[in-house]
Amino acid sequence: MSTNAPAMAQQWSVMGQNGIESLVYSQVPWPTLGDNEVLVQIRGASLNPRDLMITRGQYPWTVKLGVVPGSDGAGVVVSVGQSVTRFRPGDKVVTMLNQKHIAGSLNAEIAQVGTGASVNGTFCSAGVFDEHALVAMPDGLTFVQAATLSCAGLTAWNALFGLRGKQLTAGQWILVQGTGSVSLFALQFARSIGAKIIATTSSPDKVGFLRQLGADHVINYRESPKWGAVAKELTGGCGVDLVVDTAGPATLRESAASVKLDGTIAVIGIAGGNSEGQEMPSLLEAWLNLYTARGVWVGSRVQMEEMCRWINANPNFRPVLDRKVFKLSQLKDAYEYVALGKNLGKVCIENDWD
Repeated sequence: MSTNAPAMAQQWSVMGQNGIESLVYSQVPWPTLGDNEVLVQIRGASLNPRDLMITRGQYPWTVKLGVVPGSDGAGVVVSVGQSVTRFRPGDKVVTMLNQKHIAGSLNAEIAQVGTGASVNGTFCSAGVFDEHALVAMPDGLTFVQAATLSCAGLTAWNALFGLRGKQLTAGQWILVQGTGSVSLFALQFARSIGAKIIATTSSPDKVGFLRQLGADHVINYRESPKWGAVAKELTGGCGVDLVVDTAGPATLRESAASVKLDGTIAVIGIAGGNSEGQEMPSLLEAWLNLYTARGVWVGSRVQMEEMCRWINANPNFRPVLDRKVFKLSQLKDAYEYVALGKNLGKVCIENDWD
């Protein structure tokens, strides 16, 4: 064990479904590990909307009682089980959300295994993970920066490059929605390969920020409710090659209006609310307009390793972090900050004793 580590580990647990009040902070003995497991001293972590859903009982997949929440984390390997071959003490690592999704397509069994839901996660000072649930941390990033990659970073990477034969390439058009973390990662990845980018926002104050990050055009969707047609016009009437749709029911109609013939809509989530009262495109419209609508649930370990290699090859890349970073003991404050929508970029956690 690292000599500067405290005698006890700190961790949060989800005890109930009463929102933030379900989070319980405690000190426990440092965890022991099995033959194929790795003990990681967590040095940075970050929040996702799913973390709020889990405390509210809204998460649609398996959640175990008393789970340590958090899917996104980065840290240092303290020790390894006797059968571990992928890591050794001292290695810097990043966690995976879908721990069993090594490569290829998901299946029902893999989908049920989620870090911070069905198995213990990263909102702790030390955690045990299966060796296949970790990847080597990219060079040049801090632990807090690397801790943003597990969910939002990998989801964006999969949306852009995960569909065989239809990966985004230089010169193509992409549309990203808002300033959520998946959209910001997608914008940065797309800019790096020379794609042309349209971003949407409802805030005039964020237009400059999106342009600075690399957007060629920014549409205010409150001023232009039919922003799909506006986006198509910006492409010369052809339409965008790829839409990264993070809002779901609230935006799918306009996403379909913006996409080109034989384009792709990557459906990421439902940040815009449920489908009640929303007009959404039908499957028949996908046939009539020959676009592919593709659901994206994060991504595989192979894809994450791909993304990390890309980050190593692009040393100027930095994830967008919110200006406010919380200590592990302040996790409830961090949850509230995210719930109120105060953040711009990833909200991150660092350990109190670092």
